[in-house]
Amino acid sequence: MEEFPCEVIRYDDDAPAYEYTRNFSIIAHIDHGKSTLADRHLTGTIQTKTTGINQQVLDKLKVERERGITGRSTFMIYMAHGKQHLLNLIDTPGHVDFAWEVSRSMAACQGAVLLVDASQGVQAQSISVFHIAKERGLKIIPVLSKIDLPASQPERIATQLQSTFGIDPSEILYISAKTGEGVEAVLQAIVDRIPPPSGDINSPLKAFMFDSLYDRYRGVISLVSIQDGIIQKGDRIASCHTRRKYEITEVGVMHPEEVPTSSLQPGQVGYIACNMKESSEAHIGDTLYRVGVPVDPMPGFQPSKAMVYAGVFPVDSNDFIKLEESIRRLTLTDRSVTVQRESSTALGQGCRLGFLGTLHMDVFRQRLEDEYDANIIITAPTVPYKVVYRDRTAMISNPTEFPDTSDTSSGVKVVQEPVVNASIIVPEEYLGEMMTLCFAHRAENVDHRYLDSGSTSEASARTILTCTLPLSEIVTDFFDQLKSRSSGYASFDYEDGGYKTSDLAKMVFLLNGKPVDALALIVHRSAQQEVGRKWVQKLHKVIPRQLFEVPIQAAIGKKIIARETLSAMRADVTAGLYGGHYERKLKHLENQKESKRKMKRIGSVDLPQEAFFNILSTKSK
Repeated sequence: MEEFPCEVIRYDDDAPAYEYTRNFSIIAHIDHGKSTLADRHLTGTIQTKTTGINQQVLDKLKVERERGITGRSTFMIYMAHGKQHLLNLIDTPGHVDFAWEVSRSMAACQGAVLLVDASQGVQAQSISVFHIAKERGLKIIPVLSKIDLPASQPERIATQLQSTFGIDPSEILYISAKTGEGVEAVLQAIVDRIPPPSGDINSPLKAFMFDSLYDRYRGVISLVSIQDGIIQKGDRIASCHTRRKYEITEVGVMHPEEVPTSSLQPGQVGYIACNMKESSEAHIGDTLYRVGVPVDPMPGFQPSKAMVYAGVFPVDSNDFIKLEESIRRLTLTDRSVTVQRESSTALGQGCRLGFLGTLHMDVFRQRLEDEYDANIIITAPTVPYKVVYRDRTAMISNPTEFPDTSDTSSGVKVVQEPVVNASIIVPEEYLGEMMTLCFAHRAENVDHRYLDSGSTSEASARTILTCTLPLSEIVTDFFDQLKSRSSGYASFDYEDGGYKTSDLAKMVFLLNGKPVDALALIVHRSAQQEVGRKWVQKLHKVIPRQLFEVPIQAAIGKKIIARETLSAMRADVTAGLYGGHYERKLKHLENQKESKRKMKRIGSVDLPQEAFFNILSTKSK
């Protein structure tokens, strides 16, 4: 076990320990150097790993390193003004899908380092996380990174920060996390500019839970920020939310792994283990107090809301029990995933999962395959729709449960779909392409403004495009098209915009007149012809030929939108006939035709799992 450097910092001036504590996070757009800064330099007091394949301190999982998703808490010691200071870094992911986790992490901080790439400038996610930090009243330290790159333009980006956020250029720090230039000034600014947390060691215990993780031997490990009082091993605590009581078996700090200590004091951020068995018991935003000494709960978080749903099925239906157990174990470490059992006539037993976004879904799928060796099929992602009936309102995320809106007996008044307020930052020369892309995806309220007003430099002509987009339009290939049409320069961010009435319908696919429930889609009326033709053509390519002719149809209600016909395999029944009258051949051909007619009437098309896998794993092109 690594030895903890100092239990509680005490000085001759009788200042409380939290006076020398700073809790902060690093907020940035993806790939702006956040992990490099945190991992290599801000954690400089932690012994760097020199063995093993993964030599990063904060990114533990393979998928985190590959996709740049960091969301870890760690503690370090920094000497400033002749005193040792405890610096608690609560790192945040930079992807738009994880905005909920960013907000969750900031609740335990008093300040934030706003990191902006000096070569790329302000991006969409930079604006989003800045406003989250300002709403929470955090002290912002602006930092320009990657100043060692030949393409960096720190003066221009500093002007951008001033015009976009109103930041004084004299407060901006210039660093290179790769070379270490200027990093010392960041640590000094954290100590000097970010206020220390407040608290009273003599008040009743009040601890704010802002995150949790799962250990297979110790159960749920809760990350807490101590507001008042002191917490020690052996204390009995209770939850304001669930009223359940627990006994603390271990308390400590993240350095960067768990390092046990004797206690946590006001202002400190650390972890507690208390024999909590299920992650569902650890409610993010909960307030913990000592049993018998209740306190007023702190304002909690909004619970995470699933934005994208998909069905997960095993390729081999016999593996369902193993898959369900794998999903249950993964959700212990990822509480934002919602799980519900579902069954399909085509794919068998499976689970319907809710995710924060498509990247979150992809990460979860990759973890299932990497950590549990799962061989799975994921259905096309859908979003939760609000169906307003005459007497009730229902939320539907599974296309098979969607009502037939063309049937008046269904009692449906209106169907509402979720929309998002999107912002795209892009160089001026790609603005027309971005507008075309947005209008093609049913965008409304499209507006744009220039980020670099008053600048004559051609390179600085960057615009921010804002619009309202249906969520269902961006969960497919919107992001891929955004990057390809802008040559990779565009950045994209969105936030929940509520629900809006829309003209939607359920599209089902018929094989030989029988519907395939696993392939049902919910589409807008304006796109039904295009989507129907595209999917019918994909089905035509992957379905194996049968001994009879198979019509493949896309239908909305009772109306057929598109059709392809899979021709029958034919045996040469006249091969053994030599000579004779042509009626002999005709007789055999008529018998064959009659048999195929009968086969088509009573035969069923077996769609193999491989066909589903090919359809659902390839993106629509």
